[in-house]
Amino acid sequence: MKLGIVGLPNVGKSTLFNAITKAGAESANYPFCTIEPNVGVVSVPDERLEVLRDIYDSKKIVNTAIEFYDIAGLVKGASKGEGLGNQFLGHIREVAAIIHVVRCFEDENVVHVDGKVGPQKDIETINLELIFSDEELIDRRIMRTKKALKSDKSLQKEMDILERIKTTLEEGISVRAMELSDKEWEFVKSLQLLSAKPIIYCANVSEDDLTLNNGENSFVQEVKEFAKTEGAEVVVISAKIEQEIAEIDDEEKDAFLEELGLKESGLDKLIRSSYHLLDLISFLTAGPQEVRAWTIRRGTKAPQAAGKIHSDIERGFIRAETIAYESLKSVGTMSAAKDKGLVRLEGKEYVVQDGDVILFRFNV
Repeated sequence: MKLGIVGLPNVGKSTLFNAITKAGAESANYPFCTIEPNVGVVSVPDERLEVLRDIYDSKKIVNTAIEFYDIAGLVKGASKGEGLGNQFLGHIREVAAIIHVVRCFEDENVVHVDGKVGPQKDIETINLELIFSDEELIDRRIMRTKKALKSDKSLQKEMDILERIKTTLEEGISVRAMELSDKEWEFVKSLQLLSAKPIIYCANVSEDDLTLNNGENSFVQEVKEFAKTEGAEVVVISAKIEQEIAEIDDEEKDAFLEELGLKESGLDKLIRSSYHLLDLISFLTAGPQEVRAWTIRRGTKAPQAAGKIHSDIERGFIRAETIAYESLKSVGTMSAAKDKGLVRLEGKEYVVQDGDVILFRFNV
């Protein structure tokens, strides 16, 4: 899963990226210190893997992972090439979802690109650049479709959707806010529109606001009110606290969070929101060599889930020996689970569930 971190310059974007990925990307108090996107790979924590390792006496654990892309600070006019904007917009097309970091703190020592902190205005600045870029793409697609319509009338439905998208964009509204059927969304996804990408607004607050005010201030409220108009998710974090977490050992992390009165880190919140936003789940495989988590979209059938491991397993799929993680955990061993009839044999139409522990049988 690839997630792109975007935002205006000096909102704490690269600080957050450094903290959650420990990648050491350059971070400075001036625009465009990030030119090419930095990439950091983060393991997705999953306590179930620890339990399975003990059950199977496995040699190692392999977590599923998320790739975070730190995309350079966008500015007004990016869609017209301002601030190397076209290059940056191109990087956004490669990601599955956008994490838009919004500055929700006052600090006279950190320059704001517009001279004043204003979350809604900041969000609209970025969103409009994505919309302007999409308008150009849609105009070109409409021209091509109009020509093709002369000989292929079946493209009329496609043209109707394109015209609706054009009208939406001209009103300054992101495509993700449109009401479309599942079939229409499939077509929209094929267009790779920037403003159609799922988004999490990441409100970056001060250390005090997160620990003393439960992450609430007037700036955060602005972000939440705007997010409602798009049905978008909001995660409140403090990039400074994430930076402090990154500098301590994993063993000390829980104690540090407890001391601050926090239940989880900003990274954990982002991962959870990303899975929810993209409708993702994990199934598990286990054996003496390793236990591993695999990320799939909710609703994926068994053969396609097998294909995440290897295309040969999907091609030669016979059946999936499946048990729910909680069931296996409760009895303690796979042999006990089989004795109790908890292991199921599932075929090609089985829809994999979150936490399924699966052994795929195949023949190629």
